[in-house]
Amino acid sequence: MARKKVIIRKIGRNAETGRFTSVEEARKQPKTHVVETLRKQCS
Repeated sequence: MARKKVIIRKIGRNAETGRFTSVEEARKQPKTHVVETLRKQCS
């Protein structure tokens, strides 16, 4: 059985409003931002 590829992508999100931001901005402001990891399996 073949292995499935996993695509890993990081996004930044404002924890107060839920809006997407850049990862750089989220890392600079850890009190109000979150860096999330999204995984998607491809066949």
